[in-house]
Amino acid sequence: MSMPSLVALLTVIFMADAPHVSDAVVDEHGFRVHRVTSEFQSDETLIRVLLPEKRDPAERLRVLYLLPVEANAEHRYGDGLLEAKKLDLANKHRLICVAPTFSHLPWYADHPTDKTIRQETYFLKVVIPTIERLYPALPERNGRLLVGFSKSGYGAWSLLLRHPDTFAKAAAWDAPLMKTAPDQFGMGPIYGTPENFEHYRLDLLLRNRAAELRPKAGEQPTTRMIHLGYGNFRDHHQRAEALLNELQILHAYADGPKLEHTWHSGWLTEAITSLVE
Repeated sequence: MSMPSLVALLTVIFMADAPHVSDAVVDEHGFRVHRVTSEFQSDETLIRVLLPEKRDPAERLRVLYLLPVEANAEHRYGDGLLEAKKLDLANKHRLICVAPTFSHLPWYADHPTDKTIRQETYFLKVVIPTIERLYPALPERNGRLLVGFSKSGYGAWSLLLRHPDTFAKAAAWDAPLMKTAPDQFGMGPIYGTPENFEHYRLDLLLRNRAAELRPKAGEQPTTRMIHLGYGNFRDHHQRAEALLNELQILHAYADGPKLEHTWHSGWLTEAITSLVE
């Protein structure tokens, strides 16, 4: 095979695996919506974006990733991006607010054998690069904030703990933080095996990352781990709090008030305040 033919063949192979991201279409809420096809997801997914209304062309903005708790575009537990718009977070805090979707129930993990359930890889290799390529995002650790509740609160913490050089802070509300086996809440089909889940177990990750998350001598202390309670998982947060204190990890915690297990019950304001202050 000649060199030009080989190059053309390799280009075709590469393009077949490369994600396709559509141009943005503005929906009825004023969100910019991109349709995405990726080898790491079994079906088409969406990336929705809410921008501040007024922007300096030279300004680089932090990105708030509102991690979903449901597959596809389901909103039984509310819509995080709609709540961000209601609270005027993009304008108030100078944030790009982003809500991706996933083709399977999102636990923010990579399945060990099924390439179409690579949620962690999809988020890191497709969602974040897309936002930082198309929007005036600050393309560094301090420009990336994570927030979620329930399974997406678990995901926010696991993403930060597994990739501490990629994300600045993660806030979780009413999440099953102290799960020690993938035996509830649709975890099994996503993690695949108990052995794979061990790589995402938050209690183990906290112990492994404790030294990195403790304040360093001479450095300005930074709170990177935030957890708030509670709707369904107060016990998990109380046990997580005990572990954080044992490990001497700087963090923020609020035990209540008890709120409904949805995006719209009122917890997001405190979470964002903790992330951006």
